[in-house]
Amino acid sequence: MDVNLEQLRAFVEVAQVGNFTRAAERLHLAQPSLSRQITTLEQDLGTELFHRARRGSTLTVAGESLLPLARRMLADADSVRRELAELAGLQRGRVRLGATPTLCVSLVAEVFAAFHAAHPGIELHLSENGSRRLLEELGAGELDLALITTSHGVATDRFTVAPLLVEELVVVSSHAVPPVTAHDAISLAEVAALPQIVFSPTYDLRATTDAAFRAAGVTPAAVVEGAEMDAVLRFVERGLGVAIVPAMVLIERPGLRSVRLREPTLTRTISVARPADIAPAAAVRVLQRTIARTAADLAAAAADTMRLADAVDDVDRGGDRSSSP
Repeated sequence: MDVNLEQLRAFVEVAQVGNFTRAAERLHLAQPSLSRQITTLEQDLGTELFHRARRGSTLTVAGESLLPLARRMLADADSVRRELAELAGLQRGRVRLGATPTLCVSLVAEVFAAFHAAHPGIELHLSENGSRRLLEELGAGELDLALITTSHGVATDRFTVAPLLVEELVVVSSHAVPPVTAHDAISLAEVAALPQIVFSPTYDLRATTDAAFRAAGVTPAAVVEGAEMDAVLRFVERGLGVAIVPAMVLIERPGLRSVRLREPTLTRTISVARPADIAPAAAVRVLQRTIARTAADLAAAAADTMRLADAVDDVDRGGDRSSSP
């Protein structure tokens, strides 16, 4: 028996419409060609599949038994084609990701490492910009995905935006100097009185902290202004001042200590955005899954780092208190 997919497809179509002529039109075949396929299939199976009449064709008992099997075989064949297409799509090609600078030094580095290890044939292109600019690039077709950070939700019909996590902002200082407070949290007013390393005005994080200070009615004392994330962290490690940063950047940075902000706490929402009207390619979908998985792992690691830092600082603060007169 030599049954092929074209025969099964012709059989299912005739069964659905009950007419050879209409089935041929829907399959873009000449009716004699479709009839030959059905006849050959019946010969290969050794039984008639249709009762043929002028007013239409109906299934025989054998045809009714074959129909669910034929549909399942066609569905399986389509699945195989999709799987092969997905595999080919992950062997070559490129993905264009946009991300904010603060995410490039934490989340994106881990995502790219994991994705490249699994799919080395895919080129990874990165655009590092603020969230507003990234959405402009996404809308212009220059990016496939954008990792954006916002203090408020992004509402637009042009993009599909999926929140990944809500991240706490904390105050960091050098581990080489005493803690900035004897308590387990610090107020914005207290932070404003400390020498601060302030981000570039293009940073989303800068807009968030500036708004928080304004709402608290205080003005921070900046010693360095306009720095990028890597520079901010290095300046803090050297003891030049403090900075308000996402908790995630503390991972694997033993030269920094952190303290939480007392109410109001500050957070930012990390989201992944893509064009709403374009179906993502296989590599884009896999990268988005990698981002979601890595974000969850880093969030858990950041929480562990904060808990460990709290425990160490409790010891340090206790030591400071015991030595006080």
